[in-house]
Amino acid sequence: MSFPPASGRARDGGAVSPRAARHMPWVTDGLRVGLFGGSFNPAHEAHRAASLLALRRLRLDRVWWLVTPGNPLKDNRALPPLEERVAIARQVARHPRIDVTGFEADLGVRYSYQSVEYLARRLPTVRFVWIMGADNLARFDRWQRWRAIADLMPMAVVDRMGESLAATASVAAQALGRYRIEETDAPLLADLKPPAWVFLHGLKSPMSSTGIRAARRGLDGPARQTS
Repeated sequence: MSFPPASGRARDGGAVSPRAARHMPWVTDGLRVGLFGGSFNPAHEAHRAASLLALRRLRLDRVWWLVTPGNPLKDNRALPPLEERVAIARQVARHPRIDVTGFEADLGVRYSYQSVEYLARRLPTVRFVWIMGADNLARFDRWQRWRAIADLMPMAVVDRMGESLAATASVAAQALGRYRIEETDAPLLADLKPPAWVFLHGLKSPMSSTGIRAARRGLDGPARQTS
């Protein structure tokens, strides 16, 4: 089973139409695909670095950035439009094996579990791996049906500066502890039956979307902060 390549992708600096932003990336049987979900508000170089690390260490064919309509654990009232976040993310990604998509908006889903369940059911011959930062593992137990996510596909957790201890000591990490594989076995992860997960070290970027937004508010002044 396969989907055609997306058309109408934005060129650097260009806009993205709603249809192009929501197009599901090309995929075919047996492909090893990492799923990296988030608001991407905004996308930044640490997202790209984490994706390249996952591509290399997990021996993936592609990584999909799943730009969500909104994070149910956050206040989304000031969230920029999906098309704007997808356009910026595609400029930041600038890699032939990183696909940026907002297809979840067309599914009408609110939770990562719904997207994971849909892809696992719709594309059973694609070897998906769920990718998240260590900060998300630290609060993974707050996610809707987090155990079901772990049961549906293998997971890779990418280290973040200052997050290692909290992540590995978290409720979710302890609950899933017996399914953690050695980092040296990371290339095998996509082929393993879930639950299975690995913690990837080597990325220590302090950059975050929250920090970027805070810096922008500081530069733009109070008037921009209330818009």
